[in-house]
Amino acid sequence: MDQPAPSPPADSAAPAKKRLGATVLPGVFLAGGVALAAWLAAPWVAQVVPVPAIVIALFIGIVLNPIADLPVFLPGLTLCVKTLLRIAVALLGLRVSLADIAALGTAIGLIVVGAMAATVVSGFLLARMFGLTSYLGALAGAATAVCGASATLATSTVLKEYPGKKADVAFVVIAVNLLSTVAMLLYPRICVWLGFDTHLTGALLGATIHDVAQVAGAGYAVSPEVGNTAVVVKLFRVLLLFPVVIAIGWWFARPNPPLVAIKTSVPTFALVFIALCILNSIVVHVPPVLPFYTAIKGTLSEAANWGLLVAISALGLGTSFSAMGLLGWRHIATVTATTCIILAIVTAGLIIVR
Repeated sequence: MDQPAPSPPADSAAPAKKRLGATVLPGVFLAGGVALAAWLAAPWVAQVVPVPAIVIALFIGIVLNPIADLPVFLPGLTLCVKTLLRIAVALLGLRVSLADIAALGTAIGLIVVGAMAATVVSGFLLARMFGLTSYLGALAGAATAVCGASATLATSTVLKEYPGKKADVAFVVIAVNLLSTVAMLLYPRICVWLGFDTHLTGALLGATIHDVAQVAGAGYAVSPEVGNTAVVVKLFRVLLLFPVVIAIGWWFARPNPPLVAIKTSVPTFALVFIALCILNSIVVHVPPVLPFYTAIKGTLSEAANWGLLVAISALGLGTSFSAMGLLGWRHIATVTATTCIILAIVTAGLIIVR
């Protein structure tokens, strides 16, 4: 006598979703807790040394690595470093307006693009010269050419998982922030020494300092006009995150056939980034929706900040002090050299056009 076939569970998807949530929640909560602690500590730390929350989160995460190394945290931390990071970087497109970029003028635009391209290429060449991997060269070149920590994290998403990747990313984030802080204090003095006017000073600061916070700090410390110009130039570099990430992704995918390499090297978050940039440029010309859009934009921009903070916290939690300790002078030399290269090219270009 045939046995009746067993009936399927009433809802097999629900337990699976519950298991997935239970799997990722410990790691997400741990990274979120580190991000919150860094955000709370940042104002107090800033009274002693100008270190942003994103670097504080990275340090706290590295200290807590022995705890985070437990298997229960791995799925959630992976989700933060990969998925959440991509979403946060995509939302950065809301900060860029094509109209502001167009106001810079052709000469400064070409100087910035040329300096960024040379810096990315120099990252690869310097890494090879110092006997380091091309992956470290890509991270160093993109970080110094585009926008520091954000560019480092964005570039890491198109690089394969290789031994020492987390340590490399963590090191570059720390190094570019330290160099940005030095630049914030030093570069305005260089502009005075060179006799640059308000426009050229803002252009140099925005085109050479790595992180947005330090660009604003350096520019507005000189004058509101310098600060405004510096931030707009910096946002132009942020806009160019899109082609830089695609170019680096293509470079590592190029053994594949051309069409496959192009498809592989265009991450979805980069397309969303450029789409949001275009949207941000169009909506300002539609007054009826502007108040509503402004409110939504503010919320999403804050979400991007927190997304990056949680992602960098997860990265720190996955990085051990021993891995960082294996990095030597060659890493420092690479990031420092790319920083000097972009400064030299931009300065020379501005001297020529003034």
